[in-house]
Amino acid sequence: MSDLRQAVLGPPPKRPAPPPVLAVDGLTVEFHTRRGVVRPADDVSYQIARGQTLAVVGESGCGKTVGALAVMGLVDPPGRITAGRVMLRGTDLRLLPEAALRRLRGREMAMIFQEPATALNPVMCIGDQVAEPLILHDRLGPREAWRAAVELLDRVGIPMPARRARDYPHQLSGGMRQRVMIAIALACNPSLLIADEPTTALDVTVQAQILELLLALQESYGTAIQYISHDLGVISEIADEVAVMYAGRIVERAPAGQLFEDPRHPYTRGLLATRPRIGVRAKRLPAIPGQVPDLARLASGCAFRDRCALARPHCAERPPALETIAAGHQAACFEVKP
Repeated sequence: MSDLRQAVLGPPPKRPAPPPVLAVDGLTVEFHTRRGVVRPADDVSYQIARGQTLAVVGESGCGKTVGALAVMGLVDPPGRITAGRVMLRGTDLRLLPEAALRRLRGREMAMIFQEPATALNPVMCIGDQVAEPLILHDRLGPREAWRAAVELLDRVGIPMPARRARDYPHQLSGGMRQRVMIAIALACNPSLLIADEPTTALDVTVQAQILELLLALQESYGTAIQYISHDLGVISEIADEVAVMYAGRIVERAPAGQLFEDPRHPYTRGLLATRPRIGVRAKRLPAIPGQVPDLARLASGCAFRDRCALARPHCAERPPALETIAAGHQAACFEVKP
């Protein structure tokens, strides 16, 4: 019957791809300082689909965290967003008043901050902190929210959750505090989760447990994750797509497997070359020569050119645009050809 239907009506029309959970287009953040204008995020664009993980990688100071804070609407003065759109499930967050943004934070989008010891409230027990978004966004009563908070603590692997819910942050280990942060972020099942180096300073065993937890929860709820890190080993395990940032700009973006197998931008190649390899002995690990540029004193042209072995005179004329060099693969380099 289906063959007859296809013969009469022709092939079914192609369904359009579902819209991304997050679409960032041309995002620029500026800080006006005594030393000049600093742009830690400059014309940044990317998308994240439901159930997908975008990893954002780069050296410290490249703009990974500032870009994420801009998405959340948490850039404080003297910083401000000067250009671009941030679309969350079709809604432009830049057009919303602060009160509307606060209603979205925790419900539709949430962030796991890099250091839970400073992000958690030291004078509130962790049960109350997990219950708070449930009371605020889901309108649960205090008792119901407390029971849900204990269930969340159990789900993220906190032992004896009913007892631990009454503890304060300083009574928990670093790994347990990070699990509490994850429980708070996932309390209302947000569409978008931004994880800012959530496994920094944790031992390898706890790090693996946190990553497994994030992936399991993503599989359960279809959460779109933006994962910020400088750890290429972690990124290779969890990312669907990788965006490499340098001096506030995305210099390469590709599916994770493709980027690790065939990095095209000189900076990405340099980052991957610095990874230690099992079975390979070396007196010194390779390093990218030079220093990260001062964002307040950026010269014209490509910001990476002073550290780049491929640099040519024309690299000083203007910054290279992020261009497609293969299917799903983009790079910003004059010397990289399709």
